[in-house]
Amino acid sequence: MELVAAHRARMGDVTVGMATKSSAADPVTVVDRAAEEFIAARLAALRPDDGLVGEEGLSGETASGITWIIDPIDGTVNFLYGLPSYAVSLAAADADGTIVAGAVGNVATGCIYAAARGQGAGRTTVGVVSAGNPATADGGAAAGREISAQVFTPLSPSGCRDIGLALCATGFAYLPARRKQQAHILTGILPVVRDIRRTGSAALDLCLVAEGKLDCYYEHGLNPWDWAAGALVAAEAGCALVLPRLEGRSAHGEVLTACAPGIAGAFAALAEQAGVTAALPL
Repeated sequence: MELVAAHRARMGDVTVGMATKSSAADPVTVVDRAAEEFIAARLAALRPDDGLVGEEGLSGETASGITWIIDPIDGTVNFLYGLPSYAVSLAAADADGTIVAGAVGNVATGCIYAAARGQGAGRTTVGVVSAGNPATADGGAAAGREISAQVFTPLSPSGCRDIGLALCATGFAYLPARRKQQAHILTGILPVVRDIRRTGSAALDLCLVAEGKLDCYYEHGLNPWDWAAGALVAAEAGCALVLPRLEGRSAHGEVLTACAPGIAGAFAALAEQAGVTAALPL
């Protein structure tokens, strides 16, 4: 995360080092590529037998059965404009395609969400704690002093039980044809829920559902690097999810949904009624 944050701090012109991928609205920066290469190099040094799949094209076969799925910057447009909602996302899948570990780091805030299958999910932030422990070597001389330290908080979704009070997030594709379809679907969602949010990072949206700051989220046409880590965080926190195939790609237009368990039935019914559940292939 430090590499991405340092580049963002040095950027003065949002168009510097920018190219496009699927459309003019879909940017990729030199920082995306540099971050992916850095992560791949670290993984090669620490776990040389593992494979990897990266958003920006890096790939490697696995000898161990573990494959790492990398999104160096999820929310590139936010990164370009200095909006504080972009993340580094990293997940590990086993030989069966099951996501077994994942981490999502919000670069702008320094918050890290992480999960391991069967072990729950948590959020690590930097907070201020008291150093006043009389059992310290200085005999408690530091009592009352506050220091910065990492603070770990277990995650759990919201207690929302009324779809009419649900804060719902979604995202939109880069290609105009799919955006038009997504806009139509939104007209069936917006009148029913409390409100809609569009943060611009699928990985962070999933983590926000996991910690109860959003009640539900849906999006079509995600790639596995967009959702693999965040979906595990949400699942381990106790959210209800419907996931695309891990081998699926954006062009298939499959949907991902995540929500608090108290509205799982109502959200599923609303999604069916509004057309969320149908794929939007290109």
